[in-house]
Amino acid sequence: MKSLKKKVIIFDLDGVLIDSKINMKRSWSKVQQNHSLKHIRFEEYFKNIGRPFNNILKLIGVKKDYKKIKTTYKKESMKQIREIVYFPKIIKIIKELKRKNFSLNIVTSKDIKRTKKFIKDINKYFTYIECNNDKIKGKPNPDQINLIISKLNVKKSECVYIGDTLIDYRTAKNSKIDFIFAQWGYGINYNYKYKCKDVEELLKIIKIIS
Repeated sequence: MKSLKKKVIIFDLDGVLIDSKINMKRSWSKVQQNHSLKHIRFEEYFKNIGRPFNNILKLIGVKKDYKKIKTTYKKESMKQIREIVYFPKIIKIIKELKRKNFSLNIVTSKDIKRTKKFIKDINKYFTYIECNNDKIKGKPNPDQINLIISKLNVKKSECVYIGDTLIDYRTAKNSKIDFIFAQWGYGINYNYKYKCKDVEELLKIIKIIS
């Protein structure tokens, strides 16, 4: 059997590795209460996830207090950590991919502190975790993915990004790497070329695109 061309797998976090919707909903509820934003429903916030937090606030019509709102959200998110769960069999497939010598990485719009806290059980399996910060542009800009590719010193043809939203797809496209749509996540299936219905299909799809 020929070896797979793909060597690097880059995962989105929310909606792919972890189910964090309840956590996000409760965090946004605290924002609504503390910052007089009850008129902006969670659904408006949620449909924009994947982008950096401040970018979402701009899109949904919040015009001030970004720093305070972000602090409120992050604090409540940490308090609601018990609502974070892994998607079924995700830990099993992560271990299997690692055994097969794939370089596993994460690109997310979450901050590094919460990301590492939320995935503490599987953090050791990832080579690089690129989170949203003030030094690099967030999704759908390709900078986070390109940084991982540069650090690993690999070809773009050897990489694939696994995400669950249109923002993730655009990020992969802007980075000029292949994209696999995770149907178990939060996004809408826009007839993506590569998609998998559950995590156990991942290796099969990776073989197809190699």
